[in-house]
Amino acid sequence: MRKIDKLFNQVSFMSLKNSNCFIIGISGGSGSGKTSFIRDIKEHFTDEEICFLSQDDYYKPRELQKEDENGIKNFDLPESIELDEFYFDLVKLNNGMEVEREEYTFNNEKKSPGILHFKPAPIIIVEGLFVFYEPKLFNMMDMKIIIHATDTQKIIRRIKRDRVERNYPLEDVLYRYEHHVLPSFESFISPFINKVDLVINNNKHYDMGRDMLISYLKTLVYKGRF
Repeated sequence: MRKIDKLFNQVSFMSLKNSNCFIIGISGGSGSGKTSFIRDIKEHFTDEEICFLSQDDYYKPRELQKEDENGIKNFDLPESIELDEFYFDLVKLNNGMEVEREEYTFNNEKKSPGILHFKPAPIIIVEGLFVFYEPKLFNMMDMKIIIHATDTQKIIRRIKRDRVERNYPLEDVLYRYEHHVLPSFESFISPFINKVDLVINNNKHYDMGRDMLISYLKTLVYKGRF
């Protein structure tokens, strides 16, 4: 039996949208500030209140990634991520089930992967480049947000992140940004800017958008939305 068929059998009896669960999708181009934004939100809530699920933990193994015309692995395509596994894990969380997954370390040999544990919560925030790409994911979400920044700001942040955290050389970072990251943004993220509920500008900072979202989520949690 194929892996996808096993996953389908596991969740075929589950509800695809639990009315007691509020799902928020957050996307944005690479370097837009999604990770920092999510980190700030986490500081204001407990694991019992909000579950955070990132597509970064669903990348396929390096040997399965597609190569471009120059033989460079392209991690900025929807098929670079196990989207079906991501979707099925979201369905599980939506139905009150816990999820475990091995951490993806982005080719950083200095970092040993850990086992990530995700517990169901009344609010689930899903984050990643392609959280809106699959219609079945898009349709599950109660709120959709894009973090947006200029190309200049995004490439500066990308260089800082990939050189320090992921051990990539500068030439590699610049090549990938021009040939992989920008085309991916234009094809798979930009088309949703006019379809989401909120676009948060992060050219300098996202403080206002962050504080508005935190206030709204606290209202949902503490005033009985669930």
